[in-house]
Amino acid sequence: MEVLKKRVFSLWPPFHRSGAAFFTTKAYSTVPSTQTLSVQQQNREAFRQAVVNTLERRLFYIPSFKIYGGVAGLYDYGPPGCAVKANVLALWRQHFVLEENMLEVDCPCVTPGIVLEASGHVDKFTDLMVKDEKTGACYRADHLLKDFCKDKLEKDHKLSAERAAELRHILAVLDDFSAEELCAKIKEYGITAPDTKNALSNPYPFNLMFQTSIGPSGSSPGYMRPETAQGIFVNFKDLYYYNGNKLPFAAAQIGQAFRNEISPRQGLLRVREFTLAEIEHFVDPEDKSFPKFSDVSDLELYMFPREDQMSGQPTRRITIGEAVSQGIIDNETLGYYIGRVYLFLTQLGIAKDRLRFRQHLENEMAHYSVDCWDAEIESSYGWIECVGIADRSAYDLNAHADRSGVPLVAYEKYQQPREVEKLVVVPVKKELGLAFKGNHRMVVEALEAMGDKEAMEMKASLEGKGECEFRVCALNKVVTIKNSMVSISIEKKKEQQRVFTPSVIEPSFGIGRIIYCLYEHSFYTRPSKGGDEQVNVFRFTPLVAPIKCTVFPLVQNRQYEDVAKQIAKSLTAFGISYKIDVTGTSIGKRYARTDELGVPFAVTVDTTSSVTVRERDSKQQIRVDVDEVASVVKQLTDGTSTWAGVLLRYPAHSP
Repeated sequence: MEVLKKRVFSLWPPFHRSGAAFFTTKAYSTVPSTQTLSVQQQNREAFRQAVVNTLERRLFYIPSFKIYGGVAGLYDYGPPGCAVKANVLALWRQHFVLEENMLEVDCPCVTPGIVLEASGHVDKFTDLMVKDEKTGACYRADHLLKDFCKDKLEKDHKLSAERAAELRHILAVLDDFSAEELCAKIKEYGITAPDTKNALSNPYPFNLMFQTSIGPSGSSPGYMRPETAQGIFVNFKDLYYYNGNKLPFAAAQIGQAFRNEISPRQGLLRVREFTLAEIEHFVDPEDKSFPKFSDVSDLELYMFPREDQMSGQPTRRITIGEAVSQGIIDNETLGYYIGRVYLFLTQLGIAKDRLRFRQHLENEMAHYSVDCWDAEIESSYGWIECVGIADRSAYDLNAHADRSGVPLVAYEKYQQPREVEKLVVVPVKKELGLAFKGNHRMVVEALEAMGDKEAMEMKASLEGKGECEFRVCALNKVVTIKNSMVSISIEKKKEQQRVFTPSVIEPSFGIGRIIYCLYEHSFYTRPSKGGDEQVNVFRFTPLVAPIKCTVFPLVQNRQYEDVAKQIAKSLTAFGISYKIDVTGTSIGKRYARTDELGVPFAVTVDTTSSVTVRERDSKQQIRVDVDEVASVVKQLTDGTSTWAGVLLRYPAHSP
């Protein structure tokens, strides 16, 4: 096994050539030969298994309810995992909430059904599911088709260029497949249940929300929230007032979200309960500039615009300022948050050359979205979406205002009254209900979300022909709108103020996914001191490390142990997490145990007046007086000093 591990870690992780990975779940990325893919995939799987084995053995996380056999998609964080998560969230709060002066809220996980009906989750938050016709086992239909295509591309050495191109195309547009299209492909390729090879049912929608009821009568339906954002949207009016009735402002929330995944897999990457950290930045739709945009405009990072994806080009390095000025990123506010996300992830320890920002394709975007980007991190599973940064326009506030009857608007007062022309679109809900039955709400939403240009074109067509063809993205089809179904008019009037619904820029962070990718990016092995085995190491930054410092009395000696307790008391006073190891095993084994936990610094008590401080990755040591050691560790862990800096101030120690 050690021979295999040495080989694996010499090949993985790979540097992605010009930003394109050797292998990716997206079909529009460069794909090497099937033989290369097969070797690469084996290396990835062996590397992943080594990481996961270490994480579970050292209790970073473990399957929940393990003694009862566990439940797929549910995991417990152990002591080091809890500490890493707490440190990541603390940095998130510092980096976003404090530095951007955001308004933080904490809303309930149980959400009334009416809220999620208004947001569209009750009708639309679904995945297509198939069942094993004999056993009843459930699978996500798109995952089965995706796995089939990837497996063919990786392992079928006789695959023709034409068939390979077809499979890559399917992977590229898979997110846009209807139930009928998925069904046709599953039957065409003869895809069966993975475990039994039995025939599968036709795909049908399955809502991913956990349903419950509020109160003992069961008459008030509720759901466990699938995201934290809706709690912020429904509180907009109060938050706007709290902010002095001024825009722009941002609200933030960290909390648990729940999705009843059909067949969860990939460990922490797809789970049924997870932590989200979300920001809703409310801005005037007519002014999406950002006063601090210059702070990030010169940042150069890997970007994957939709045009490059569709033309088969690799990712490109470009500054955020250039991307905004060229129209690749829609506006400054969206660009600012992309830059801030980049700085946050790299400060955590995500490798810069394995982080990219991919723009959503047209078929991935909701009809109301202006622009969407995903921060994707390369892992052994391929490119993983960890942060979504979207300009959602005014859809959410409009939806809740319409359903609740409470205006969720902002105001701009004019110095002088202005005569303005307003385009007013009023769907006739009774007529639309008769014509479109259960789908009428989606048609209403699409009509209300029209831009002025599209609305004027519809008005002209309705006046000329009495009807108009209209594409409803939520239904994925074109419908016929008749004159009686909508009123579109232009009104002139004088206004003292402008009343408008703010647009929303939303960065949404999957904390568990970020942490898992961080584990992989931080993991490596190195030979033990004797060279007879490989030692696992997590190179966490001091900010993220679950334990900042360990204290080792060199030998079991009462005086040394008293000094260790004195140092521990000083570390506690400085708020530094630490661990004392007085087991008496060899110092090399104790170093190895803490390296495997990612502890950045180790203090060894070998005299009563001074101690050595060891840095994890370089294994260099310095000698520091006992009274100063806590202060030195504090400087190193809070970033006010670097290891290179302390090497200049304290004498080196050679073990």
